Amino acid sequence: MGNGFGEAIIGLSGGIDSAVTAALAVEALGPDAVLGVAMPSPYSSQHSVDDARALAEALGIRMETLPIGAGLAAVAGTLDGLVVTGFDGERPAGIAYENLQSRLRGLLLMALANERGSIVLTTGNKSEYAVGYATLYGDMAGGFAPLKDVMKGDVYALAHHANRAGVLIPLSTIDKPPSAELRPDQLDADSLPDYPRLDAILTGLVEDLLDVEELVAAGHDRAEVVRVTGLVDRAEHKRRQAAPGPKVSRRAFGRDRRVPITSGYDVAERPEDERVQEGGPA
Repeated sequence: MGNGFGEAIIGLSGGIDSAVTAALAVEALGPDAVLGVAMPSPYSSQHSVDDARALAEALGIRMETLPIGAGLAAVAGTLDGLVVTGFDGERPAGIAYENLQSRLRGLLLMALANERGSIVLTTGNKSEYAVGYATLYGDMAGGFAPLKDVMKGDVYALAHHANRAGVLIPLSTIDKPPSAELRPDQLDADSLPDYPRLDAILTGLVEDLLDVEELVAAGHDRAEVVRVTGLVDRAEHKRRQAAPGPKVSRRAFGRDRRVPITSGYDVAERPEDERVQEGGPA
């Protein structure tokens, strides 16, 4: 492997993104050069743990299991009174507590990478990075992001392609609703539009450089378009800190679509020629 790394490490959640990332790594590097790490929390479902194990067995890779429950309780205890954990039963756990789980996983993966001289592959896709549905210093921690320029819908297409000669990615991983599993009964659809609609808006916004009015004219709901546009704008500071990845679309974040990290006006109202500077300075 280039850059002196002898191994790729991937956090295996039982979800579609980590499964496809692992399958790509095995195809590129071989199973002996890939290590999967399952890091279940108290909110991880048993079927996700089982799916991660089934994936590792099908790919022929080694898998370690590092539960994060004890670490989560310790960090939450240190932050007692400052972060809403839901332990008191008065208020449900907040986003900070949810992100503690992702950041603990990032810490463990990077510790293993340091110890073993390996590189961590992050598993986020373009749809998630576009709207900021990723955790800085958590699931974004790593050295390379194979799916960084791959929309969620195309991740599913890659999963089916990986299974073309037999089941490598468990069918239950492909069929179940996407979830970060950071709180009870959580689904991606609770926070985001359904991925087919989201991907269609993002394709128009990011790759076709359409503005709000053009997207609405194409048949998209105005409120949804404005919301997604705002999410994309506010997540720029996250994408600037994301691991590098391959370019597979016409316009990849960080290469072809460059915008300021912040601005004093709403991106939905920004003139089209000011929204994007292709190939120019950020």
